Amino acid sequence: MVNEIKSAPVEAHGLGNYQHMRRIVLAVLVVVLFAALLFGQSTFPPDTPVHESIEMFGVLLIFLGIVGRLWATLYIGGRKSSEVVTGGPYSITRNPLYVFSTVAAAGVGAQIGSFSGIILFALLCAGAFHIVILREEKFLKEALGAPYQAYLEKVPRFFPKLSLYQEGDTGSFKPRLLLTTLLDGLVFLIALPAFELIDGAQLSGMLPVWFTLP
Repeated sequence: MVNEIKSAPVEAHGLGNYQHMRRIVLAVLVVVLFAALLFGQSTFPPDTPVHESIEMFGVLLIFLGIVGRLWATLYIGGRKSSEVVTGGPYSITRNPLYVFSTVAAAGVGAQIGSFSGIILFALLCAGAFHIVILREEKFLKEALGAPYQAYLEKVPRFFPKLSLYQEGDTGSFKPRLLLTTLLDGLVFLIALPAFELIDGAQLSGMLPVWFTLP
């Protein structure tokens, strides 16, 4: 079964601008939310079973997000602006990199030990990426034409539709892109020791607690 619909090559730097924007949005979101939560605390105190369980669930989400981003990169591998890739994660959602980034961001939110943190981080990340997605779609419609339009009509923009899954072909893989994606994803892992330090500083009184989240 054909899983890739080729189109005429286009200028790579055009889409590269949007990909650069994605990295900036991701970094800014993590930094801003981290700064805000310096003075926030879960209603479940540190070292309690509920708090620890939420944190561990968040760790799983972070690793799922990182692995998912690597999976998506294996398929897209620098081909996004030259052909329509419809295999693997791209068969169930048009933006798996953003989906898995949102999953990882939810995991970062869980490191506060709060259910609200999970939802808040996920919603803010998804909302910010939505803006980038709309701009990317406009560019790709012009660059790839009818094949991309057909892809838009079949595959959902964000929330995966698992029944559409096709394994597809990874094409000519570029290891450098996988390394870049891995390094981008490491920003999520910073949350693990960072929130432990915040918990300790709040318990010792070094950091004030201005609000709590359930």
